[in-house]
Amino acid sequence: MAANPLASRAVHVIGIGLHRYQRPSSTNYIELGLTAVRAALADAGVAWPQVEAAYTGTALLGMAPSRVMLSRLGASGLAVQQVENASASGSTAVALAALEVASGRSDIVLAMGVDKAMGARMAPALADLPNLEGGTVVPFTHFALLASEYMARYDVSVEQMARVAVKNHANGARNPFAQRQKVRSLEEVLAEPISGMLTRLQCCPVGEGAAAVLLASQDAIGSLGLDRRRCPRILASVTRSQAFYPPDVGIDARLTAETTARALAEAGVSARDLDVIELHDAFSVEELLYLEAMGACAEGEAAALGAEGAWDIGGRCAVSPSGGLLAMGHPIGPTGAGQIVEITRQLRGEGGDRQQPDARLGLAHMVGVGAVCVVHVLAGG
Repeated sequence: MAANPLASRAVHVIGIGLHRYQRPSSTNYIELGLTAVRAALADAGVAWPQVEAAYTGTALLGMAPSRVMLSRLGASGLAVQQVENASASGSTAVALAALEVASGRSDIVLAMGVDKAMGARMAPALADLPNLEGGTVVPFTHFALLASEYMARYDVSVEQMARVAVKNHANGARNPFAQRQKVRSLEEVLAEPISGMLTRLQCCPVGEGAAAVLLASQDAIGSLGLDRRRCPRILASVTRSQAFYPPDVGIDARLTAETTARALAEAGVSARDLDVIELHDAFSVEELLYLEAMGACAEGEAAALGAEGAWDIGGRCAVSPSGGLLAMGHPIGPTGAGQIVEITRQLRGEGGDRQQPDARLGLAHMVGVGAVCVVHVLAGG
């Protein structure tokens, strides 16, 4: 395994900002993005000309949205890079920004995500490769089938599966930046089936929004006179794509296991050390599959532990205290960067009534079409 580049030159989160995730609206992407960036600058106490580079994660906006947006803050000549990696676009922007700081090329770097629900052309559909599925199985049906298989294999009830969404909607109701901000009962979550056992409230909403994260070196923290206790360190940042797996292996879960194992090894911690996890829960079954793949619990145990409160705020590990994709929302480009925002709040102890007590270690996880996976491990400052 290659050396961890973040081990030799520390990378810290010094500023965070969001534009609320919301249903599609007439708000243009520049307003969405700059709201988040200005919030991150204010949070860090950093002036725009001090930012040396920017990575913008988007999946839906099209070509070259960054410069025209960021130039509204001042045409400073900073290096600008556009990042697209499907649902992991924002996560990848953070990963590249972290490498920029770790390499020593820059001391203060912006990683952000912004998107509007404008539809997208999927390049794999243009690859002229035969596909037996042929686009006939839409994502919610794919995950409904996975949910049915999981429930049958581990004797998990429909109610236990639905409690994932009950938890995350309750968390989102306490998050002013979440798209869905309403506590939902088990009965409400079980209503309105879409495919198999999956219901509308067990599927994430795709809207619009923005998230911004400012990363900096230890030298920059010192020169800026920042409070190190508010600057969590990124211990590890790992990106992988799928390898060759046997036909009966779940690609996303196996890829999650591989990527998380490497990230935890680089960070020198175990999954059961984690206090906070923000993961890709676009559908309720994904939380269970990925917690087990990460090693947070044994296979088949995640649902029962969830019913006992292990994944609640105040439990063994707070899973998706932001509300996750199910309630916070999934505007695609911003989603992974927004996970870093939430984990930073938690590690600072600034989570308000969503605060996980004594949070010291957090993990952010996103998968994207491809399949790709990005995992970050952060420690409190």
